[in-house]
Amino acid sequence: MQPEKLKKEIGFFSAISTVMGIVIGGGVFFKIANVAQTTGSASLTLFVYLIAGLLTIAGGLTVAELAAAIPKTGGPVKYIEYTYGKLPAFLLGWAQSLIYFPANIAALAIIFATQFVNLFDLPNHLIIPVAIACATSLSAINLLGSKVGGVMQSITLVVKLIPIAIIIIFGLRYNHPITFRLLPVQAGIGHNFTTAFSGGLLATMFAYDGWLSVGNVAGELKHPAKDLPRAIILGLTFVTVVYLLVNYVFLRTLPIIHLAGNLNAASDAALQIFGGFGGRLVTIGILISVYGAINGYTMTGARVPYALGVDNLLPASKWFQKLTKHTKVPMNAAIFQLAVVIVMMFLGSFDTLTDMLVLVIWAFSVLLFVAVFILRKRHPELERPYKVLFYPVIPIIAIIGGSFIVISTLITQPGLAFIGLGVTALGIPVYYGHQHFK
Repeated sequence: MQPEKLKKEIGFFSAISTVMGIVIGGGVFFKIANVAQTTGSASLTLFVYLIAGLLTIAGGLTVAELAAAIPKTGGPVKYIEYTYGKLPAFLLGWAQSLIYFPANIAALAIIFATQFVNLFDLPNHLIIPVAIACATSLSAINLLGSKVGGVMQSITLVVKLIPIAIIIIFGLRYNHPITFRLLPVQAGIGHNFTTAFSGGLLATMFAYDGWLSVGNVAGELKHPAKDLPRAIILGLTFVTVVYLLVNYVFLRTLPIIHLAGNLNAASDAALQIFGGFGGRLVTIGILISVYGAINGYTMTGARVPYALGVDNLLPASKWFQKLTKHTKVPMNAAIFQLAVVIVMMFLGSFDTLTDMLVLVIWAFSVLLFVAVFILRKRHPELERPYKVLFYPVIPIIAIIGGSFIVISTLITQPGLAFIGLGVTALGIPVYYGHQHFK
């Protein structure tokens, strides 16, 4: 059977909306707690957000060349397979199924529950039950069909921009700001600069998570060579500016000691700026935003183990292939994903889960950046509707930045790295064992 060809119907404004919609999630409100705790200073906090934005743009521009040249459903898994073979591609799908998507869902569900409990003054021991209810409800909603999940995503995409805009506009006009210096960029008292910078950068990257998918629309763009780089540069630049402004407002509103380690920092800042009633309204908007972000990961995440099952790459592949009777969405894959999510909720905190998924996804991202060089040499004849700007400078920046994130995590958080990369490596015997017995 010939692969179905994608329709080239996406224009520039749809492309830039897709870029921003993919990247802006729950991290914009909550990663400030970990970043502030790690850096200990306002100047270094904003600096790592800026560097993370620049790395994200470089990574997006680099992977977009692969997306335009290999516009296949499956995105990064297919680029890895085309360049390195089936095993590395399987390992990415395996890591996405067991770490990336479940960790995202679990981390954001914990955040949702933390904000929910804080908003309604409920006891903290209800955080995990509320998080489980949140994740379970979205799994159930997505079993009603991709159309229902898509409608939910469209509604929350609009809603999540509202609290961001309100916080920025009114936060910049807040009359009692806390003063701090942006220069020189330095770590807080008692913090080593290198450790604070690398840890802060790793934490910040979660806020930009999703950038790896920005090139997936390449095959459906009307003018990919012109519109794709513009959409990535302008879209991710806008996201970077928004993140800098939001965190600038947080730092002007609350002392950094209050922000550090405080997962309620966003709602606390809203209460400070708007007072009780207004602050609660903004917090409700944040809750809806996070719920929508979880929905996006829930909807797309279940498709990965399903796709691996369809390709007969997993033990019990037929079980993973099972669809719901009427809505024809992956049922068992969604159940499996939810089970992994619930286990993760009991095993890790928000920051531990997000740092682990960032480490794993950036390890594969570095392989993708290198793939641009490999494929240019191996397949010069490959049609490339878009070529990365300023080659080879941009891909080299992406490789250096990604390698720094991976290596610094291995050095500063070896336990976290061991778990993330260890679970990924477990896919090797699974792959070969299944190949042998199937």
